[in-house]
Amino acid sequence: MTSSATRYLYIARHAEASADETELTKNGRRQASLLGERLRDVPFAAVHHGPLPRAAQTAQLVHEQLRRDVPLRVAEAAGDYVPYVPRREELPRESADRLVAFVEQVPEDERTRGPELARDALARFAGCAEGDEPRHELVVTHAFLVAWLVRDALDAPAWRWMGLNHSNAALTVIRYTPGMPASLVVVNDMSHLPEELRWTGFPPELRI
Repeated sequence: MTSSATRYLYIARHAEASADETELTKNGRRQASLLGERLRDVPFAAVHHGPLPRAAQTAQLVHEQLRRDVPLRVAEAAGDYVPYVPRREELPRESADRLVAFVEQVPEDERTRGPELARDALARFAGCAEGDEPRHELVVTHAFLVAWLVRDALDAPAWRWMGLNHSNAALTVIRYTPGMPASLVVVNDMSHLPEELRWTGFPPELRI
């Protein structure tokens, strides 16, 4: 019988990116470095990141701040995709039209592949760790996957990844303890960022 241990999953949305999303902005690079400083002493077993430049560059800047030699791994499952395409009948009646229209903006091939990648993300990153020692891992990804992992931790309906917003370089931590439900330690935490670098990536009307 394989033993299991607590996993601490640290999840961060990429830092602020340029308009064409090919690189981080000056503010984004600062956000990423500050996130790395906050996580400097965490005993990470690995840092995972999505393949797109904005996630890869964020992960690299975070990685440079860590005090120990930690594997830096690219993972397609940590990429930018729609994790679940809801059926109209499972959505709240009053918001179904808007939510369906939102998902339909995404190219069909991405909607088709997304759920497969989302299942892979849960298999790779969520749940208790094998072995006898606690495991700490960081995933630098995109808003949709952060929302998907939070939704899963809450055991919420699959469509409920929609409506969960996350700021650039904000931190979410989920604890998976054997014999216990998943626990949200922090969600969308920006305390490592100065006021002028917070809330980027949020729709303007939701910035506080």
